[in-house]
Amino acid sequence: MNSPSRRPDSLNKSDALPYENLYIYYLAGRLQTEKQIASQSFIGNWEEDDFTFLFFSAPAEEEVTKLLRREPQLSYIDHYHMAYDQWQGGKVTAFRHGGFCITPPWEWNGKCPAAVDKELNILLDPGVVFGTGRHTTTRDCLEALELITTQQIPSIVLDLGTGTGLLALAAARLGCRKVLAVDLNSLAAKTAAKNVRLNRMEEQVLVVQGRAEDFIGCPADLIIANIHYEVMQRLINFGGLRGGKNFILSGLMRSQAKDVLARLAQYPVKILKTWTCDGIWYTFCGKMI
Repeated sequence: MNSPSRRPDSLNKSDALPYENLYIYYLAGRLQTEKQIASQSFIGNWEEDDFTFLFFSAPAEEEVTKLLRREPQLSYIDHYHMAYDQWQGGKVTAFRHGGFCITPPWEWNGKCPAAVDKELNILLDPGVVFGTGRHTTTRDCLEALELITTQQIPSIVLDLGTGTGLLALAAARLGCRKVLAVDLNSLAAKTAAKNVRLNRMEEQVLVVQGRAEDFIGCPADLIIANIHYEVMQRLINFGGLRGGKNFILSGLMRSQAKDVLARLAQYPVKILKTWTCDGIWYTFCGKMI
């Protein structure tokens, strides 16, 4: 087992963004297989409920038209063209938070440009998946991770709804021996796996695609769930937190946070700290007692 490194292995720096422009095709229905899309500009498929979002780095009207003919369960709704930074909600660049310095690979040159001494460096390429680390709930989770590891470093961590894999990578950087990162969305799982490879953490972090409910019973010293409210409700109702000595629950809005606290009150848990931003977003860090 490799000891937690304070910086990723070096790689060739590229000043170019992964994609200058995004061409997004919004469809009703679910894609049967991505293998039918032969275009070299195809980036990936994001599925949300019964809708499909196809991402390309170049216009792909002809390819999408052919796809609609092959798969009659799909129907066209709309399409969008925007710059990569616009899709991500702003420029994706290196930043510091707590003891971490998070850097996109196109700004990496052996050192995070925003780093100071002894910071924990993480390379993060979000691709077209949301989760650059700048959302307040993600930052609060990073702080919660640091809080837990100052008391005792969890050996096994379960990260549910991993997204780009940032929190799983942060747990590994803090010294957690094994991290299982789970996401239902195939594009998120692929992106997280890519970031694990970028940080040379294949021995510590395993990314799998699947439902959070199917993995909640896995033994873990820490459970992280920055996830949809509906999924979190099911996790708590099924007694999913009983197997975790510590937990971080995030992505909650005010009314949702009140409901989660009421559900947690049914179990022997202690809330160690609560984070809130403008009374809107909430994050809980706690442990079983």
